[in-house]
Amino acid sequence: MSLKNKSNFHCVKTLGITAFIILLSPVLQSCGVSASYSMTGISTTASTISIGEFYNNADLGPANMAQTLTNDLKNYFIQNSSLKVIPEEGELQLEGEITDFRLTPISPTSTGNDEDLTSASSTRLTITIKATYINTLDEKMSFKDKSFSFYKDFPNELNVSDVEETYTRQIFERIINDMFNASVANW
Repeated sequence: MSLKNKSNFHCVKTLGITAFIILLSPVLQSCGVSASYSMTGISTTASTISIGEFYNNADLGPANMAQTLTNDLKNYFIQNSSLKVIPEEGELQLEGEITDFRLTPISPTSTGNDEDLTSASSTRLTITIKATYINTLDEKMSFKDKSFSFYKDFPNELNVSDVEETYTRQIFERIINDMFNASVANW
C-alpha cells in the first residue's frame, strides 16, 4: 500500500470511528450511561440563598460601599445561578463585612538626588471582605470568616476621589466572583 493510500485509509478509519461513536450515543443513553454537567457553574442542590447586609468596618471608603456590595452580590447570584434570593433562612446563607479599604503608594520613583524623598508614581487601592457562608444542606461546604481581597492600581496623576467609585465597583466585581466560586461553585 502506498503512503498516499495509507493516509486516506487512516482518515476513513478515523471518520468511521467518530460516526460510530455518534450513532452509538443514543444507545448508550438508553442503557443508562450518561454524562452530565451544569452550565450554571453551581455545584449545589439548594434552591434558596439569603444574603445578609454586609457592614462597612473599614476606616476609609465611600459611605455607601456596604450597600453597594450587598446589592451587587445579590444581583450576581440572581444573574449567575438559579438560586432564589430570599431575605432570611435560605438553604445557603452568606453574610460578612468590609474589613479594609486601603490606599498604598507603590512603584517608587527616584529623583536621582539623595537628599530628595523618594515618591511613588502609582497608588494601590485594596479592599478586603470577610465573609461567612453556611450551607445547611452540606455543612462541609461552609466557611467562616474567609477573607477575600483584591486591588486596583492607578497613577498618582489621578485624584482618588475621581476614581474611587469606579475602582471600588471593579474590585467588588472580582471579589464577588471569588465569593461565588468559593461558595456555590465550590472551586
